[in-house]
Amino acid sequence: MKFLELLGVFGGLALFLHGMQMMSSGLEAAAGSRMKSILERLTANRFMGVLVGALITAAVQSSSATTVMVVGFVNAGMMTLNQAVWLIMGANVGTTITGLLIALDVGALAPVVAFAGVFLMVFVKEARLQHIGQIMAGLGILFIGMDTMSAAMAPLRELPAFIQLMSTLSNPVLGILFGALFTALIQSSSASVGILQTLAAGGIIQFSGAVFVLFGQNIGTCITAVLASLGASRGAKRATCIHLLFNVIGTVFFTVVVLLFPVTGLIESLVPSPKAQIAAMHLVFNLVTTALLLPLGDWLAALSTRLLPDREEHSSGSEMRLAYLTPVTAGGKDGGLGVSAIVVDQLRNELRRMLEMARQNVETSFKTVMERDTAPLDRVEQREEYIDYLNREISRYVSRMIAIETNEAGSRTVSSFFAISGNIERIGDHADNLAGYTKLLTEKDISFSAAAQEEIRQMRDVTLRAVSALLSSEAGDTQWLSRVAQLEQRIDDMTSDFRREQLGRMRTGVCSDEACILFSELLTDFERIGDHVLNIAEELTKARTAL
Repeated sequence: MKFLELLGVFGGLALFLHGMQMMSSGLEAAAGSRMKSILERLTANRFMGVLVGALITAAVQSSSATTVMVVGFVNAGMMTLNQAVWLIMGANVGTTITGLLIALDVGALAPVVAFAGVFLMVFVKEARLQHIGQIMAGLGILFIGMDTMSAAMAPLRELPAFIQLMSTLSNPVLGILFGALFTALIQSSSASVGILQTLAAGGIIQFSGAVFVLFGQNIGTCITAVLASLGASRGAKRATCIHLLFNVIGTVFFTVVVLLFPVTGLIESLVPSPKAQIAAMHLVFNLVTTALLLPLGDWLAALSTRLLPDREEHSSGSEMRLAYLTPVTAGGKDGGLGVSAIVVDQLRNELRRMLEMARQNVETSFKTVMERDTAPLDRVEQREEYIDYLNREISRYVSRMIAIETNEAGSRTVSSFFAISGNIERIGDHADNLAGYTKLLTEKDISFSAAAQEEIRQMRDVTLRAVSALLSSEAGDTQWLSRVAQLEQRIDDMTSDFRREQLGRMRTGVCSDEACILFSELLTDFERIGDHVLNIAEELTKARTAL
């Protein structure tokens, strides 16, 4: 095989994989932020779950992309393991569409589809049509790549060493191993099945041996999901385990059936074209395996849990960590189908956790001031350091995601979350300031008057109402924003009233100079917390509107 012909094979494979990535990115840009709501509505029923998984996979021509998305959803807590089972089964059915299209020789229309897609991307201003164009361009490039590979591999039929290698694949074990390893290497069962169809069409490999390679390809495609689950939650690893179990069970079953019954001969007699024979076998493999395992979906979920049981956490409870945010990866690369929905939920959960810490510090700090109790100050300081840590990590995560986010609504939402994180951190700072006043009160034996103490209690009550409102399930609603704005205005009015009262106490000498200074500082922190609460409420509303 000449060097230029070898380059043709790799060039065609590169075009195929790039076209697949374009389609995935186009679908992500068009519907990524709505992916969660779509899946929540449609995966409760097992049959609808399989159908949705098949349709998504058919749209992006990649079961790996769908499975990685499912792993990400399980990892983010957006989907249960039982829901994931149906989508994974559907993904295996949907991946057969590529082989069927290759068998039908639709590659002849690939240049037209690619041109139409690029035309929409370049000359149409509407974002939705541009995303559709990206999907079409990706589909066209995918089949152009497959045609390039087919042309470059034609000389292989005259290469004795390669023909000898292919002849050894009639051994079931060697065929399955070869198919699994080759597919794992290129991380695309669609591409490897297409290459297998090309080899069969050229007479390089017989259908009786190709079926075992095909079975192995179904196992090899699991490697992408395995890589995506590294460092993810236990649930995400179990979703990957289900994907692997599905294909291993199917491979074992069909290997036994093919060895005992004349299945390959039957398909050869019914389907004359070698490309179509492999496409038909691929379809039968996944349809029959799905039909066999569909009633056993819950059992698969339970088996994966038994194989990967929960582990006891040995880390210290005081160790700072991210509870929800994990790298959203696909084979080591950021991005992928469904990333918008995954990122939004992960960030929302992490910010809620951060906000609850800030609320606890506000409550504790007011309590220490009113009771002149320094005992809880260490806990306040520890939580403040945790809040600062979360702000840094969330900011770093958001900066990276904004750079790769393809969905406009998702990008605006993630940007809003960046602003929210900063405002929560500032609330934590003001709570820490309040706690610091307790030290001065005790060290210098400063006392507030009864009137000032009552005003501090009122400040605490309205501040906690405002911060707690941010944790409401109604957060982001326009009417909810109006109520938060009213609370913030109430804080401003109280600040003005209390400053006026403070001046009166200063004139009558009810409060000492040091107490007046501390009370003034306390009012400033009180007012600033209200400002940051309103900022967060406005960003939450923007984020909800964007979605």
